[in-house]
Amino acid sequence: MTNHAALHHRHLLTLPTEPAAVAVARKTAEYVYAAWGVNPGHPAFAPALLILSELVTNSVRHAAEASPSLDVIYAAGAGVLAFAVHDRHPHRPDLVTPAKPGGGLALVAELTAEHAGTATIRPDADAGGKSIWITLPLQ
Repeated sequence: MTNHAALHHRHLLTLPTEPAAVAVARKTAEYVYAAWGVNPGHPAFAPALLILSELVTNSVRHAAEASPSLDVIYAAGAGVLAFAVHDRHPHRPDLVTPAKPGGGLALVAELTAEHAGTATIRPDADAGGKSIWITLPLQ
């Protein structure tokens, strides 16, 4: 597991919880990671963008009523690319055995494991929301 506090590059993006957020989050990822020197041709980069898109889509579909906005936290450190999607919906999905095989969270779990990454759900201190962190090695 990666110590997220040790990731020295960070960028926060707050978006309304609506469908357009998916494309904005993805384009921002491309821009931010390129600015930090992450090679867009790295084998984990395209899967990272897909995972990010799935997580933002999940927040838009399931959390919009409870969470009018969502945060995307982009991070990177030595040989590691990471990001989190945060919303204020209290439900914490199971990323190990997603309820819907073949659904978005199943794809997130599969791609994360395939690229030797980690997926962590961190509840807010008041349990009123959560952040789903994805960390993928770039080595």
